[in-house]
Amino acid sequence: MTTEGHIAALERRHQELDRQIQAQMQTGRYDDLMVSALKRKKLEVKDELQRYMAST
Repeated sequence: MTTEGHIAALERRHQELDRQIQAQMQTGRYDDLMVSALKRKKLEVKDELQRYMAST
C-alpha cells in the first residue's frame, strides 16, 4: 500500500471510530468502558496518522 493509501485508510478508520463513539453516546445508556476503548483506539489512529503525515 502506498503512503497516500495508508493515510487515507487511517483517516477513514478515524472517522469510523468517531461515528461509533457518537452512536454509543447518543444512546441514553452507553457503556463507559466501550466508549473509553473506542476513544483510546481513535487516539492511537490519530497518532499514527500524524506520524505518517510528518514523514511525507
